[in-house]
Amino acid sequence: MSLFFNRAAPQKSILGAVLLAGMIVVTGCSDSDSNDSDVTTEETGGETDTDDTAGAGTDGADTDVTASDAEVIDIYNAIFSERSGDCGDYVNTFDATVVDIQNSLSFNADVSITATDSECTITSNSVPNHDFNDETAAFAGGAEGATIAATDTVSTITRSPAIAAAPTELSQQVKNGIFLNGVRLDILSAGCYRPNSPDAGDDGNTGIGCSTDDAWLLDPLGTEARFGADQHNAHTQPGGLYHYHGGPNAMFDDNPGSEGSPVIGFAADGFPIYGSYFYDTDSGQVRKAVSSYTLKAGSRGERSDTNPGGDYDGTYNDDWEFTNRGDLDECNGMSVDGQYGYYVTDTYPWVIKCFSGTPHESFGGGDGEGMGPPQQDTTTL
Repeated sequence: MSLFFNRAAPQKSILGAVLLAGMIVVTGCSDSDSNDSDVTTEETGGETDTDDTAGAGTDGADTDVTASDAEVIDIYNAIFSERSGDCGDYVNTFDATVVDIQNSLSFNADVSITATDSECTITSNSVPNHDFNDETAAFAGGAEGATIAATDTVSTITRSPAIAAAPTELSQQVKNGIFLNGVRLDILSAGCYRPNSPDAGDDGNTGIGCSTDDAWLLDPLGTEARFGADQHNAHTQPGGLYHYHGGPNAMFDDNPGSEGSPVIGFAADGFPIYGSYFYDTDSGQVRKAVSSYTLKAGSRGERSDTNPGGDYDGTYNDDWEFTNRGDLDECNGMSVDGQYGYYVTDTYPWVIKCFSGTPHESFGGGDGEGMGPPQQDTTTL
């Protein structure tokens, strides 16, 4: 069974291995270069061949499942394909060589996924598996002229997530999730309507200093500038940490398999994050999941110190309301074939609105533990 595959040149077709019925986990961890790897890609665009793949099993003890003798898997531009909701099915070591397009700089992505019987750990340097900072982007900037800085990230995911008695709201202190390419998801901005701020623009919006307690929090992808995001709905913090504010377009595509889009990551509460498509049993077709949040109609009212005025247009999170008219619940998730997960949507809230389960402490508190130093998003408004 393949973990990832790509359909179109110059993307690669990469064959991985997953946890099978007998709890067999294929792992990989080697610093060997691609010339020595047992994982090869046919230049004609066919699927990758794997030879002599090593396997490891679990015997009930809470033992680490880590890499052994398998090679590092190159996931540059990889389109993921598996739908398993168990993070243990993705144990392996991955890398990619990618380019900061605007600055013509090369970066190396490193990701390691390990597992015990109860949880998984994703360790990465926060560099994506795809090129970034295309001509549509306006990143905040990183060190030494680059717009990105490798940032060590360690995230722990439970293998037994459970729906909590009540959802947990998102906050800037708790990171939302981690994708299988090792880059985190951070839906919320720190910008809002605050006309009396010295950093406010003519529209009264400021890009920094706001919290979830503030009304009229800016939706990064709802603003005209998109907080400087590139085509993958991601940008950098001032220190160079690359992160997504919406679905990472490079990890799934609009040609899903018969069951729908793959798992592309995991939320902080352990539930999987899928691409946009699912198999609709009512229609018997694979289609995109539809958000149950609807843009409010009419006007926000007259502009004042506490109200930005104008029509509801999606600039702010408060421009949207949950109407339960789509496929997904208030957290932007649903169960398909008994597996609960969050889905990437074409409209707000994009990936996740709240946690249906309980987020793991490794995804943060005020100190940003496990995710590098806490920083705030900025934008040119």
